[in-house]
Amino acid sequence: MRTDQLLTRLEPVFARLDREPERPAHLQTPRMSRHRVVLLASTLAFYLAIVVAVLMTSWLVRLDWQIMFFRPYEQWPQLHAFLDYLVVLGQRGPTAVMVAAWLGWRSWRQHTLRPLITLGVALLLLNITVGAVKLGLGRLGPHYATRIGSAELFAGGDIFPSGHTANAVVTWGILAYLASTTVTRRVLSIVSAVVSLSVGATTVYLGTHWVSDVLLGWTAGLLIMLALPWFEPLIARAEAYVFELREMLRRRLEEGRISEPVAAALTPLLSAGGKWQPRRATGSDSPATAPVTSPAATPAAAPVAAAAAHSPTLRPAAHTSPRPHLIRSERTPVTPAGSRRPAHTERAGSRGTAARPATGG
Repeated sequence: MRTDQLLTRLEPVFARLDREPERPAHLQTPRMSRHRVVLLASTLAFYLAIVVAVLMTSWLVRLDWQIMFFRPYEQWPQLHAFLDYLVVLGQRGPTAVMVAAWLGWRSWRQHTLRPLITLGVALLLLNITVGAVKLGLGRLGPHYATRIGSAELFAGGDIFPSGHTANAVVTWGILAYLASTTVTRRVLSIVSAVVSLSVGATTVYLGTHWVSDVLLGWTAGLLIMLALPWFEPLIARAEAYVFELREMLRRRLEEGRISEPVAAALTPLLSAGGKWQPRRATGSDSPATAPVTSPAATPAAAPVAAAAAHSPTLRPAAHTSPRPHLIRSERTPVTPAGSRRPAHTERAGSRGTAARPATGG
């Protein structure tokens, strides 16, 4: 049957997914080196210089007005449709979802929560620092400016610095920060720089930000990326806390101190999460942590025990030796709870016979 051929072709894919990779030993946590401290101090000085230049209504404010009167969106209207989509790469919601999905996959494959926690810390710093300056200075955007030549500060606005630009620097820069090799880090650094520069220039083209807003947004995002190594101990403690919380829930589940509905929901997560820990687990899983299954799903205990080697929820934390991936004909007909593929009940009775039914399907 065509279904049999499709499932046979998918065997290598499932065999690949069933492999539990080891946590990479070559991953190193970035440290606050002297070179990084110098860059951080220089960037902070540039940040303060931009703020002072805007407060004093210097040449930078005059440049803002000149570009605003130039109206780039009227000079090159053919670019407007494309740049409307490009600027989405700086919006916090869509970019955070895309990057979090990728880092979530990396966390699952590398058995560590550091990528996701690092992203959360970076976005929290971005919201606090950029949001505080936005609300504190209250600058109006070009479309809402009231006095020609004025800096439009303390007028109830929230566009200085540019949040799109700072978010592009942090969200895409975090991929380079978490890169596992030097080549990957350099490539991703170039990509994130191009994206953030493009987003910042696009906001000026669309007339939603002054040039000084974009300059301060670039600087604010770069400050967060340079300061992230100072927060690595906090990230490590947060990861350890999550693992300790998981172990506490597992112990309570074993002792029966959790209600049955909650236990039924937590058992697959805690048993499958055995690989999510800073150090390797020793010994086998306790019978109390085995997933709760219904009688219809497991008619006998022996097939479940035989199929446990192929279930991601019943597998121990780490492999001690490589195991060949059995073909479909060698597997048990019972599908344990938590399996990646549903049970094929219409084929369960034909596995032991050589002939196929003449009709059906």
